[in-house]
Amino acid sequence: MDAQRRYGAGYQIMLVALLSLTFGIVFFDRNAFSFLTPFVVGEIPLTNTQIGLIGSAMSLTWALSGLIMGAASDRAGKRKVFLVAATVIFSLCSFLTGLATTFAMLLGARLLMGAAEGSILPISQSLIAREVSEKRRGVAMGTVQTTGAALLGTFLAPIILVALAETFGWRNAFYIAGVPGLICAALMWTMVKEPVGGAGVNAPQERASLSDVLTNRNIWVCTAIAILLVAFMLITWTFMPLYLTQVGGFSPTTMSWLIGMLGLAAATFGFLAPAVSDKIGRKPVMVAVPLSAVLIPLAALYGGDSVILIAVAFFVGWAFAGTFSMFMAIVPSESVPPAFLATAMGFVIAVGEAVGGVGGPLLAGLAADAFGLGVVNWILVGLCLGASVLALGIRETAPGKVAGTAAAGVAAAA
Repeated sequence: MDAQRRYGAGYQIMLVALLSLTFGIVFFDRNAFSFLTPFVVGEIPLTNTQIGLIGSAMSLTWALSGLIMGAASDRAGKRKVFLVAATVIFSLCSFLTGLATTFAMLLGARLLMGAAEGSILPISQSLIAREVSEKRRGVAMGTVQTTGAALLGTFLAPIILVALAETFGWRNAFYIAGVPGLICAALMWTMVKEPVGGAGVNAPQERASLSDVLTNRNIWVCTAIAILLVAFMLITWTFMPLYLTQVGGFSPTTMSWLIGMLGLAAATFGFLAPAVSDKIGRKPVMVAVPLSAVLIPLAALYGGDSVILIAVAFFVGWAFAGTFSMFMAIVPSESVPPAFLATAMGFVIAVGEAVGGVGGPLLAGLAADAFGLGVVNWILVGLCLGASVLALGIRETAPGKVAGTAAAGVAAAA
């Protein structure tokens, strides 16, 4: 889309800020169950396998929704309507979680929430790709995917939700968590505009075949990385609060602050990692940064009762979150023609969630029931190391690096 068909810079800034806020609320609600699990299991008996299954089930419907509803919004050309409807539904699912009295009810509520939330990221990123200038698109995509999710979903969520649960009970914490999403839905309805030429019937050139995406090497590498790092992220959210309280002996309040450090790290590195990759290339950042994640499980295992040591390790280790917008959005968007953008992002996100998000927590829960919660940390070590190795297969896509390489090749030929 050319610049004349975009809205102005003010609208672009507003759009990025509002979509980042909305995705932050999405992650606030998505992570609520993990942070409130120590309270929930006191009233509803759950095994580690059941806890993992709840996280896995949500990832399954999240993945299916992202792939199916994202494509449906492209065909209908009604991205705003899809976003608002999805936001209202996932907010109501937070209320349903608070009403649950059995494992089956918890599972059902989280399945519905995943189905509502899954479409929000690919639709949001497709709006950014259409409306934001190419010069700022990478930073904009990183901001939408990481900043709000980090500050609200990972940093503030454990602190606020644990405090609410201790004061008003865990059920009321879920009820309160559903309110911000309804506010975001109202804001999007009044402030977001449908992209120019957004209807699928008016833009047949923007339809893409899945086979066109599957022939691209970077899409496969990014998908494999997504499987491992989505699994790492969800296993950490699902079981680290339990490990810190049940094995580490930390109070729920201390645990909430330690988990909150992950959010501060994601907010920091979610902007820095893509920015650095603009300068030195996507590949070196995607190889090096996931290695830092090994600090998280090792600190949990060997940090003892040193809150400061564990907090620092958690902050530095969660730098890997800065690569999420790279392998889910930036590299795929730079690897395929513009017409294939939504399909490429939808495929990477869907497979990452369906395989890593579903299989990771479930297998970790089974392992924890068989060998104890400590084994989860060693699973995390293997996942982050594997992602770093896979990133060696990335073909560089950063415009500055690609242009420099091309220029050097021309000079050498001359």
